Amino acid sequence: MTDPPPRLVIAAIDDDESILWSVGHLLESADYAARLFTSAREFLASDCLLEIDCLISDVDMPAIDGFELVRRVHAAWPSLPTILVTGYPDTLKRLPAAGKSVFSVLTKPFRGPELLAALEDAVRRCA
Repeated sequence: MTDPPPRLVIAAIDDDESILWSVGHLLESADYAARLFTSAREFLASDCLLEIDCLISDVDMPAIDGFELVRRVHAAWPSLPTILVTGYPDTLKRLPAAGKSVFSVLTKPFRGPELLAALEDAVRRCA
């Protein structure tokens, strides 16, 4: 008997807990292992970066925003697949050159299938 392939581990960061928990449920229902964080600071303080296969982050968060989070994470792991989400499309004008690993930017409210398609595409490109 062959062991099933390990589930991919996805970190999601959003200061809006209702969105965060919805994303977590969506990821788990699609057979991903979700690691959920309510702030970039909380994520950065964890050891999660060493185990994740993709990062999903809100852009508009207090203290450390999604752009700064991507800058810090990509300094350590430049090829990490990353998806940014925002409720404020105008902030995307500030999108820095984040490297090749930001595969998608989604605008809230997004649909579950849209996020899953972006996630599958990001992970597939890095496989």
